[in-house]
Amino acid sequence: MATEQGIGILVQRRIEAAFAKGIFAELAAELGEERAKALLARAINKLAEQAGAAAAAETPNPGIEHFAEILPRWTRDDALQIEVLEKTADRFDFNVKRCRYAESYREMGLGTLGAVLSCNRDAAFCVGYDPKLRLTRTQTIMGGASHCDFRYRREG
Repeated sequence: MATEQGIGILVQRRIEAAFAKGIFAELAAELGEERAKALLARAINKLAEQAGAAAAAETPNPGIEHFAEILPRWTRDDALQIEVLEKTADRFDFNVKRCRYAESYREMGLGTLGAVLSCNRDAAFCVGYDPKLRLTRTQTIMGGASHCDFRYRREG
């Protein structure tokens, strides 16, 4: 994961996407697009779980409070414009009103892979970060909606 001193996650994702685009093209030629997409998604989800575990290791108390504190990593460079709806000890709800990740993938000709490259990481990150943390999201900008609806709950 990018650090505050290094490049932001938006720039990191653009670099990763450029690399993934070439790998995906080769996999798709050999295995078909659906199989290539499934393999790419599986690899990215594993990386997201590892990133979640690394973020959790930064604090003695992983949970909603810390999770909200690290959100600026993803909003850096005006990457996301969010509207916080509610934040308590066991829930964190916000909407993303603008997503430059989605814009970047579309600009790169990767609109059909954007969810695999970025959106699907969110739930996998939770798995690594805190097994009690759950994400519910019913829509994304990447999928054509007006906004992304992030609803995090910490169970127990």
